[in-house]
Amino acid sequence: MYDLILRHGHIVTADARFDADIAVQDGKIAAIGTGLGAAHDVIDATGRWILPGGVDPHCHIEQMSGMGQMNADTFETATRSAAMGGTTTVISFVAQARGQSLRDAMSDYQARAKRGAMVDHAFHIIAADPEAPGFDADLAALVAEGHRTIKVFTTYNIGLDDAGLLNVLVQAKKAGALVCVHAENDAIIARKKAALIAAGKTRPEHHAKSRPRIAEIEAIDRVCRFAEYLDQPVMIFHVSAADGAAAVRAARRRGAPVWAETCPHYLMMTADVLKRPDGAKWMCSPPQRGVQDQEALWTALDWGDIQIVSSDHAPYRHDATGKLSAGPGARFDQIANGMPGLEVRLPLMFSAIVHEGRGTPQDFVRLTSTAPAQLFGLAQKGRIAPGCDADLVLWDPVRRHTYGENDLHDNAGYNPWMGTDVTGWPDMVLLRGQTLVREGRLLGTPGQGQWQTRRLTTLPKGARIGTTLKGS
Repeated sequence: MYDLILRHGHIVTADARFDADIAVQDGKIAAIGTGLGAAHDVIDATGRWILPGGVDPHCHIEQMSGMGQMNADTFETATRSAAMGGTTTVISFVAQARGQSLRDAMSDYQARAKRGAMVDHAFHIIAADPEAPGFDADLAALVAEGHRTIKVFTTYNIGLDDAGLLNVLVQAKKAGALVCVHAENDAIIARKKAALIAAGKTRPEHHAKSRPRIAEIEAIDRVCRFAEYLDQPVMIFHVSAADGAAAVRAARRRGAPVWAETCPHYLMMTADVLKRPDGAKWMCSPPQRGVQDQEALWTALDWGDIQIVSSDHAPYRHDATGKLSAGPGARFDQIANGMPGLEVRLPLMFSAIVHEGRGTPQDFVRLTSTAPAQLFGLAQKGRIAPGCDADLVLWDPVRRHTYGENDLHDNAGYNPWMGTDVTGWPDMVLLRGQTLVREGRLLGTPGQGQWQTRRLTTLPKGARIGTTLKGS
């Protein structure tokens, strides 16, 4: 007898759609089909689509901003929000401080997650100080233990110069890790920022002007060239501009081992949001761009040049403890960058892809669950198949919802998507066969999430993950 059977659901994977039952045993998918027999518990999924739990590989949790503010979420509040939005696995960041060993930084974040995480989780290692004692040895050991991804910046006060970047890429190659990059040219940004401030252009809307697209284009192209030179895989985080997507496309066509992601706020927002009286709420880096950039990013998803959509969840409260710590009239360079996104990522993308005709339900699953799991080495996640973890979400595909001013379950205190209508909603969320969310009620408990050891698979250069949007 099985522990659980979900009956009469419409199953959607990255490759197919079909009607079947799902049997769960010991937290794993045990069988898929009809006539599966009896179970201790049965969930009637009639009228619901059963999709794999979302995998969000880009979340900032309990991390300091470049301006010195701690973001608003703990592991408990961030993963609570993730669960309510249908995401069952997150990858957040271990932020190394200057002079701190990678081992000490990892131990700290592991303890925090063990206390609070409600969903399963893994970590990217932020390599902020390659000169710290024992850096190379710690990095190799942590990767061997299953922390298979490294994050580097080419900007902010933790940005690496070319020598530091090359060193991390070389160490990652030795260890067998994927390097994720926030790619913007720091010198271009610094020069433009100084000119704007000198001219008295200091409002949130000037933040977008301070980070011109050339800063993103140059850094993406440089990182891709380094990856190509060393034959070391890289993931370009949060591509925002048409030209950035073009740089990724060119690199992949040369055979460079390059992958890329974008985010809902680049697909569905423009820089005009920064002109609002409370524009600081929408400040992020890179900034939102224009309508033509949105279409170029959708095309890049269509063509397979960008393989995943993450949230880049980075919440700061819009008050003196967060974005306005320098005062209500703070200059744009004194305002923490980032927005909450964990809870809204899946409904926004489901609505855009499935109901607005951007693709198929299979595409939605691929971009938000299966491809992130595959690229980041989460072998048991992001799929509905025997042997995989029973991370399952029952979606009402026609339910409509309008986001409110402060209706999310993180700790940011506002919803940047207020007034946005979505169609399609996660009604029930299971983590390893246990009910996390049912009909808007959170049933999970802090600490029930488990750390996921990861083994990266070798992916062919220039290959696409699954199918493309219009080609599905």
